[in-house]
Amino acid sequence: MAERTETWTVRRVLEWATADFRGRALDSPRLDAELLLASALLCTRLDLYTGMDRPLEPDELAAYRASIARRRRREPVAHIIGEKELWSLAFEVTPDVLVPRPDTEALVDAALRAGPGARLLDLCTGTGCVAIAIAAERPDLAVDAVDVSPAAAAVARRNAARHGLEDRVIVHEGDLYAPLPDGARYSMITANPPYVPDAEIDALAAEVRCEPRLALAGGADGLDVVRRILEGAPRFLAPGGAVLLEIDPRQAAAVAEEIGPRSLAVRGEIARDLAGLERVVVFRT
Repeated sequence: MAERTETWTVRRVLEWATADFRGRALDSPRLDAELLLASALLCTRLDLYTGMDRPLEPDELAAYRASIARRRRREPVAHIIGEKELWSLAFEVTPDVLVPRPDTEALVDAALRAGPGARLLDLCTGTGCVAIAIAAERPDLAVDAVDVSPAAAAVARRNAARHGLEDRVIVHEGDLYAPLPDGARYSMITANPPYVPDAEIDALAAEVRCEPRLALAGGADGLDVVRRILEGAPRFLAPGGAVLLEIDPRQAAAVAEEIGPRSLAVRGEIARDLAGLERVVVFRT
């Protein structure tokens, strides 16, 4: 951002940053500019619109410039501001976890339609956003959440505490079912597992490649972790339980009609996301 003698107001810096991001072919230049400025000013996006003519203080302008420099390097906005919203809830985000995406709301929605139950298991929990969103909507449910990454599990615990759910969302560290107590049974198992084929990782957008490979790479066909979840599910499902998996739409038919039935002896139902894509496979046993 070039030095100017004129005052930099909220309006001017937003216009400048939006044009800069658009010129760099970023996907959502205006939204990115607003989110970064709101973070720099410690306010909401609504506050920006009600204070368009407010001049920025030098320290605020410096903070915004630093954020713009990071975004120019294609660092995800969620990493820069340290949080991302899903299901109208804000979640802490660090480079140790997958950034929550709107697609995942289809998994939350499907889980909330799955009927009453005593306990839910959320595998590959990352930020904990799925487990926490479901627990926030369903006070009748307790949730065990699992992640193989200790750093990710720590983020999930902080997010559970942030929303006052640390007593109902218990986060475990370990590989899928390994850290669960003996005899644990769940009315529902959810997961947003790694499902990107290994050969496609390097072709992902630069922002996505900033996220942990462990949360992205799913093996040769993207379904290694999906298979392991489905194979292990019968040992932990209560009678009449359900398994819900977020997947790549290209994988939906194979998971629902081939891979899942081998382990669960039922075909999966496919739920679509807000874009109309086949995003979630639901197995009802």
